Amino acid sequence: MSNLQRIYQLHRILASRTVPVPHHMLEEHLECSRATVNRTIESLRLYFNAPILYDRERNGYYYDRSAGENGLFELPGVWFDAQELHALLTMQQLLEQIQPGLLGMQLKPVRERLKKILAAQFPGGTAAINRIRILSMMGRQSALRYFQPVASALLQRKQLDITYHSRSRDRQTERTVSPQRLTHYRDNWYLDAWCHKRDALRSFAVERIAACQVRDCAARDIADSELNAHFASSYGIFAGQAKHTAVLRFSAECARWVADEQWHPHQQDQFLLDGRYELRIPYANETELVMDILKHGAAVEVIAPEALRQTILQNLQQAQENYLPKRKEK
Repeated sequence: MSNLQRIYQLHRILASRTVPVPHHMLEEHLECSRATVNRTIESLRLYFNAPILYDRERNGYYYDRSAGENGLFELPGVWFDAQELHALLTMQQLLEQIQPGLLGMQLKPVRERLKKILAAQFPGGTAAINRIRILSMMGRQSALRYFQPVASALLQRKQLDITYHSRSRDRQTERTVSPQRLTHYRDNWYLDAWCHKRDALRSFAVERIAACQVRDCAARDIADSELNAHFASSYGIFAGQAKHTAVLRFSAECARWVADEQWHPHQQDQFLLDGRYELRIPYANETELVMDILKHGAAVEVIAPEALRQTILQNLQQAQENYLPKRKEK
């Protein structure tokens, strides 16, 4: 039985009794020595603020019924075994490192509680946090100033007034939107929403929101089927109904990596007789797809459609020109 298991077992014993439990009975139930029982009692007091009192006359321990709500003390949270606890710590580290400062104050009590539980279960357990290394590459490390009001409006089903600066058009606009979903994509957060100005579904990068105000108006709800058709049917973050299907062929060597990747929920793939890997991907906007194809260089060939093939060819030719000797001006 681990330290944490003994703590929870001790809690169950004390919570189920209305009279002090003798020390020898605790030793029997916990299957441990007197010293271990004492350490377990101190851990329950120290890490969980348990109101354990000692009755000298009966030589037993009991919960102070006046200390908890409705006269009962409950352990915070739910039961975690070792693997679940480590997974929670890893998830906490993931969020903290991908978005530094995001929900920091809100997560702090949870993080501190997890540290205490880990310390109670494993010697030097809090050092495990330093063994988790997460590398976030190419993510835009922008301050998500309005993440919390956006998330609040989303969950409360309220409309939002936002001032939004578009990178592609380099201009700022005022919008009233009904939040539908928050999407974390490639280390960045996006708000999928119904735009009342455009009378259509749109995606907004949360870090590009320059001002935000929650309105006291109910948000318009869009059916999941419509949201999926608009946001999930195309390729990447670019929304819209898929109109084209890209046919890509990867070299046999590259296939060992690409075959394990999911480029699209509705992709179709197969290995060819010569070991190459063929991938079919639906898309509406080719922008993001082109970037993902180009990063594989000579290891991939676009078979169809012809327009996408020409776009890749033009990009490769333009890239080649950057490395050709420049003509000297006379």
